[in-house]
Amino acid sequence: MVSAAREFQYVQEWDDAFLMLFPHRFDYIWANHPEPGVKPRWQTENRHPLSDRLIRQGAYLYGVRFGAETQYALVDIDITSLYHPSQDPLVVSRIVAALEPLGLVSYLACTSSYSGGLHLYFPFQRSQSSWQVAIVLACLLENAGFKLQPGQLEVFPNPRPFTTDGSYSLFNAHRLPLQAGSYLLNTEWQPVWSNSQTFVQQWQFVQQRNDLDSSTIKQVLKQARRRQYGISGKAEKFINDLNTEIEQGWTGAGQTNRLLGRITLRSYIFHHVLSGGKPLEGQALIDEIVAVARSLPGYGEWCHHQHEIEHRAEEWARCIENSHYFHFGSQLPKPKLEPQDPELVSAIGQLPSWNERQSAATRDRIRQAIADLLEKGSLPARPTARFQALLEYGIGGGSLYRHRNLWHPNYLGLETAQEAESPSHCLVENPPHPPASSENSQLDCTEKASNWLSSPSLLSNDGGDNRQNKASSDRSRSQERSVDGNFPVSSSSVGAEYIQQVLFQMQAQQEAYQQARRSAQLQRQRIRSEAQQKQQIDQMQRYLGSGDPILIAEARAWAEINPGVLDMEQLQLPLIQMPNSE
Repeated sequence: MVSAAREFQYVQEWDDAFLMLFPHRFDYIWANHPEPGVKPRWQTENRHPLSDRLIRQGAYLYGVRFGAETQYALVDIDITSLYHPSQDPLVVSRIVAALEPLGLVSYLACTSSYSGGLHLYFPFQRSQSSWQVAIVLACLLENAGFKLQPGQLEVFPNPRPFTTDGSYSLFNAHRLPLQAGSYLLNTEWQPVWSNSQTFVQQWQFVQQRNDLDSSTIKQVLKQARRRQYGISGKAEKFINDLNTEIEQGWTGAGQTNRLLGRITLRSYIFHHVLSGGKPLEGQALIDEIVAVARSLPGYGEWCHHQHEIEHRAEEWARCIENSHYFHFGSQLPKPKLEPQDPELVSAIGQLPSWNERQSAATRDRIRQAIADLLEKGSLPARPTARFQALLEYGIGGGSLYRHRNLWHPNYLGLETAQEAESPSHCLVENPPHPPASSENSQLDCTEKASNWLSSPSLLSNDGGDNRQNKASSDRSRSQERSVDGNFPVSSSSVGAEYIQQVLFQMQAQQEAYQQARRSAQLQRQRIRSEAQQKQQIDQMQRYLGSGDPILIAEARAWAEINPGVLDMEQLQLPLIQMPNSE
């Protein structure tokens, strides 16, 4: 039973070291030996693996692909290519120099067939991920100016295209060496007599010189420009731009907000393309942001938000999940939804999402902080001081920015007239920047366009404490305070009754705001209805004056249902009596 459940295996010739160099035999290619000067017609066989005995038989030409791991890489140069030594005697040295950062410094050269094309084998000792080796090879060669094109220059394993439909993508296959027309080459690119034993000896000698390990590949992956085949040029450029900004890490103070934004964009949009697996959301996205940030250079020296890095990552994750960005490969971008209170969503019976549950928890924390400040009699009246007081409760600046209708004197339940007149003034560019929690940060959208290094300011000039001769906080005023600008409060007389009074006022203002929104919506519907009605009246009026009996009859029929609307004096023809259907 155990042996029957095992994967089918061909009979292996364990004494043949040459055949053991190419262990992956599934989905192999084969072709009949062609006529002289004619290219082989390759076919793929996926019903069974290629066996050692078939290769030894030699009745056909054979080629193999790469599995999940490999111990060699191959560079293919056609005879007509500009990169062939007959066209450029120094081109192979340039190729080796480009691959040297990867640890590949030596190669094994042979002809691919009678055509005279070259196969340069780069073997190494430890098995590596074929996918990573393919990406690194392509990156290093393209950065050196080589163009990877069929008929010119190809690498094996090749970077496989990313597919969005879940289909399986195979690595390209290459012809096995030492078949008809394939010979080892000397340093002068001249063929020499060779057999499988000679090939294995040279392979093992070269293998000892190529020092390649996983850490080297990962390091080059970070430094090299990643080119993802199968995606648009804009997406490929976007990935490169993000990598350029992220991989250098921190080089000074004040870079945390920018770097976290870049990390969040790359993790949310392209993580499943770059690293495989499912697109990141929720806690998985937060964990990835934190892990990448901590692994970057300069994090320990220059990042001054290490104590709250998880909280900042959570804010960024929420920000991008509520933005217009979406996972690469999604069929359609996610729709732009109007912001809504998660509590209202729960009230109508819909299951709240992860983002909505997090938002509801944040709103609860803000309410509790407001209640505690009221109970202590220390709720500042002015927006700046109130904002700073709420920060001390562990609430981030981004959370206060999004839920300012719970605490800001000018936003309690109402949006400002400026927001109503300019609904697009808070649109953010690439990427959406949540506000920083530092004292000097600007924390909301202003009339001036914000640059990508600073967040918008929540504290508008109206109602804010902008006087230069006074401190930004008014907590020192111990005798009398103004909460929301309406109620004078003594610090010794604040109790539960007053807290309920203020919370009731907040709730009343929110209900008034919702009523105003509903009234505005009804007004818009009425205006649309009147416009449509006027359009129909104008159309019927044109029918009356058209002189067409059919159109006039239709207008007369409509006028009978809607008397007194049309100007019947424009009628140019007498009413045509329609025949009785009876």
